[in-house]
Amino acid sequence: MSCSMFTLTDETIDSAALKERLKDDGAGAVLIFEGVVRNHNEGKKVRALSYEACDSLARAEAERLFEEARQRFHIVKCLVVHRLGDLQVGDTAVFVGVSTAHRDQAYAASRFLIDEIKIRLPIWKKEHYIDTSSAWVNCSHQAGEHSHQREHQPC
Repeated sequence: MSCSMFTLTDETIDSAALKERLKDDGAGAVLIFEGVVRNHNEGKKVRALSYEACDSLARAEAERLFEEARQRFHIVKCLVVHRLGDLQVGDTAVFVGVSTAHRDQAYAASRFLIDEIKIRLPIWKKEHYIDTSSAWVNCSHQAGEHSHQREHQPC
């Protein structure tokens, strides 16, 4: 039986505590991916990010995503935590952790989850640049394609 959790939070992500929750005697692999705020994107100097989400829709889609991942990769445990609000360079924006019986499954599941989260979940990212301008970026979940001009549509 697998265990999955999806959380949106405005609190700092405690990766060490989450990693402990992934341990299971039936898992031979535990894989962690952390998406961290970097200081640049597409030639612009980034000073901070802001994230917004539609909580109810994100949770519902995350459950569908977890079910797909469980079936495809035989996940033992899966934890995804995504930050909301204002983040600084160096902050962890998203934590994806999976435990599986074998490493190939863990790598494939982790990649699948982060890629699909970025496409399917209603989470919006706004970059704040050193020059004081800002822009919503990678808001592609509605169209299923990458669009840097996507209009932010709150719930």
